[in-house]
Amino acid sequence: MWYQVTLYRGGLVTSALSFIAAASTAFLPDNSIAKALLQQNLDTLYALGAGSLGLSLVLIHIYVTPIKRTLQILWALGLLGSLATSLNLAQPAGEGLVEYVIDNPVAVWFVGPLFASLTGLVFKEGLCYGKLEAAALTFVIPTLLLGHLTGLMDDNTKLGLLGVWMALFVVFASRKFTQPIKDDIGDKSVFMFNAKSEEEKAVILRQREE
Repeated sequence: MWYQVTLYRGGLVTSALSFIAAASTAFLPDNSIAKALLQQNLDTLYALGAGSLGLSLVLIHIYVTPIKRTLQILWALGLLGSLATSLNLAQPAGEGLVEYVIDNPVAVWFVGPLFASLTGLVFKEGLCYGKLEAAALTFVIPTLLLGHLTGLMDDNTKLGLLGVWMALFVVFASRKFTQPIKDDIGDKSVFMFNAKSEEEKAVILRQREE
């Protein structure tokens, strides 16, 4: 199980680093070589981040299977939406996917489910482990996307939220390296106990009392 946890965390960290690298272009100087290099690879970073997130959602430990499947379906819908937007809208307009979504807020409808799955994942991390940065991301991610989609948020506010998202993601990714492996394996004993018959439960409780 430890290798699955390692892959799960590796996917999260890779996804976070990909996002941070791509988002940093909004803050780097226009004449920066780093900015030019990153801008040329925004879609590659997006694909790497999306793929890494998908890996983590396959390996994520959630007891309630329907919730896990919902997050995976949202991710798949977001991936399909991203591909459709890239092929049918961005490329004909001579733009990359990320650039197109920035210039055309309505495209958030197509890529949004992928970020919804990310929001669900960080919500789970915040709820299960009491991580404040994960809980904050649960609000920052949809707020920024909805602000961009609706046009109700000015550019300075969006940049501020983007910076907060990046900072929280750095903390979130860093703390996965210090978290005990057992945390992401989980304890299914309660669910196994509840699945037993009343007679079996009585026997187990009696044995524990003895």
